[in-house]
Amino acid sequence: MAKDLLRQTRDYFKAQGIPEVDATILLEHLLQCTRTEVQLKLLRMNDEEINSLDRELRRLVLRRQNGEPVQYITGSAPFRYLEFQVGPGVLIPRPETESLVALVLEEIDRKSPAKTKVVDLGSGSGCIAISIACERSSTDVTAVEISPEASQWLAKNVDSLAPKVRIVPASIVDACPGEKFEIVVANPPYIPTGENLAVEVRKEPSSALFGGDSAGMAIPLQFIAAAERLLTPGGFLALEHHETQTGAISKALAENFVEITGVKDLTGRPRFTTARKR
Repeated sequence: MAKDLLRQTRDYFKAQGIPEVDATILLEHLLQCTRTEVQLKLLRMNDEEINSLDRELRRLVLRRQNGEPVQYITGSAPFRYLEFQVGPGVLIPRPETESLVALVLEEIDRKSPAKTKVVDLGSGSGCIAISIACERSSTDVTAVEISPEASQWLAKNVDSLAPKVRIVPASIVDACPGEKFEIVVANPPYIPTGENLAVEVRKEPSSALFGGDSAGMAIPLQFIAAAERLLTPGGFLALEHHETQTGAISKALAENFVEITGVKDLTGRPRFTTARKR
């Protein structure tokens, strides 16, 4: 019966078009164990414990079947080497964005040993800012976020993972007045308005997803303007964007930036652009 619980849930999710791994993730959450320990824990449970677990699992399966992201159900999302608290109101960290962090770390490593000032615009859960702060401890990291809902998750993650990260509750348009940074990093809302999204993605805040017009470029342009304002001469920008936006992003950067470089994600899609302020 123990083995059947995992297999049946995986088979059910497969039939529903839901990733089978979500069954394991839900059981990890309920059993409070790692993925490799799930089967062993199940085998050690008696029938009464299995029946109780089955009832709890069915409630979570129903939530997942209704389109709720598995990360919202468990309250946790992995990103690079950390686990971030997430829930309704905040964008779920994506594996693709881990490469954006890597681009920033490479730039930090190229610089002198002096402390580097980094600002993460539209920080959301804080996965970018916190990862940078944890992986390069001498870096001075600021996280800018205006959404009250997302800011609650940002504050939780900063408090538990990287208390030294400074949170600025402001719009990117006028955040950090008078300050300058060596690096600006951002994963702005960039999905073209009207693009069809999976049901679980539609549960995430639209303000963190859609770029404001049919090309998805209105909001990324605001982020580029903010980067130009905040960067020191020669400062580095690392920006995530839609795979269709490389040309438009490069064109927008051309006036005030040099060394404009498109970077592909791990799937080979053009996902990032880096540049240096004139």
